[in-house]
Amino acid sequence: MRNLERLRTICLALPEAQERETWGEPTMRVRDKIFAFPREDQVTFKADPDERVSLLGDPRFFLPPYVGGKGWVGLRLQSVGEASKPDWDEVAELIATSYRLIAPKRLGALLDQPRKA
Repeated sequence: MRNLERLRTICLALPEAQERETWGEPTMRVRDKIFAFPREDQVTFKADPDERVSLLGDPRFFLPPYVGGKGWVGLRLQSVGEASKPDWDEVAELIATSYRLIAPKRLGALLDQPRKA
């Protein structure tokens, strides 16, 4: 599965998440608010303010143009010279955090409920 397809699967599994093309690129939204900018080689997401500085200390992460000053962080899915694949559990967790920060509290709280078997 390609990176962009994997990101779509992660994002669209969240409650009321939708994909919409904006500026010629896919964006992931909840109730018309963007919570992720997925790309084949990277993903941009709203970071937990308490984790943002430590994320940016890791070379895989970067301050994206336009939205970086507003609490958003980018993650390179394959770092230069790095042959390893992304840690998809980490990616899913970062996207879920972004979703919680953007979504109405009622929807964000759904992520903390136990899943039905």
